[in-house]
Amino acid sequence: MKEHRRQVYRALIRQKSAVIGASILIFFILAAIFAPLVATHDPREADVISRLKGWSKEHYFGTDKVGRDIFSRIVYGSRISIKIGVVAMTFSISLGTSLGIIAGYYGGWLDNVIMRVMDMMLALPSILLAMVIVTILGQSLTNVIIAVSIVYIPQYARILRASVLIIREQEYVMAARVIGASDLRILTTAVLPNCLAPLIVQATLGMGAAILDAAGLSFLGLGAEVGEPEWGAMLNENRALIRRAPWTVMTPGIAIFLIVLGFNLLGDALRDVLDPQVQT
Repeated sequence: MKEHRRQVYRALIRQKSAVIGASILIFFILAAIFAPLVATHDPREADVISRLKGWSKEHYFGTDKVGRDIFSRIVYGSRISIKIGVVAMTFSISLGTSLGIIAGYYGGWLDNVIMRVMDMMLALPSILLAMVIVTILGQSLTNVIIAVSIVYIPQYARILRASVLIIREQEYVMAARVIGASDLRILTTAVLPNCLAPLIVQATLGMGAAILDAAGLSFLGLGAEVGEPEWGAMLNENRALIRRAPWTVMTPGIAIFLIVLGFNLLGDALRDVLDPQVQT
């Protein structure tokens, strides 16, 4: 197992996209962890006298329409975006994996019920379904996380089901049944460990998609509350200033682009390394 991890690590190091993606993500993670040390101003403090100032030594990325320092808001916004990605995907993976394993392993009517529900959820565009959920629950970052989590459950359920349908017919699974191993033991020791590769790849790509959807909801006024240093909300607050003060819109837009790019590059590299079909 350790040798396999070393091989994966060495293969990732040789992938330029993995190195670039990981570097981008490490940059944002460090900014989020050390935000109080990195930020130069209070991200919520308004200074009308300094409103709409361009890039300078005092305000690296300029200020917005009420004089808040955009650099500090970007730094603290990385905390919110990473939190959304991690928490939402953790919930989606947990529930989606459980449903996918149950559907694939037991099959029959249980498989049909679970997968038809997943199909109905997939019939709606993810951002539209998330908008409906947030509208019902109310505007807040917590509800955005809940909405994004629910939206991505079907993807993990389908991936795990497809993997389990193949793995459950393998000889080592049949041997475990013959010796009297319980279904729970078979699922946790023989089935799930062999489904981790596609799950890891999808989780990495899913975090970028979750951050993008959350930013989209905030841009539409359904996410972060007014004044919160969330990148989508920053785009929404300053969209009317795109010609007069383009830095107020460009900076959060670039931040969203970079962090999503980082997850996508790393996810693609992981797919190339972990997927035997791609390697072949």
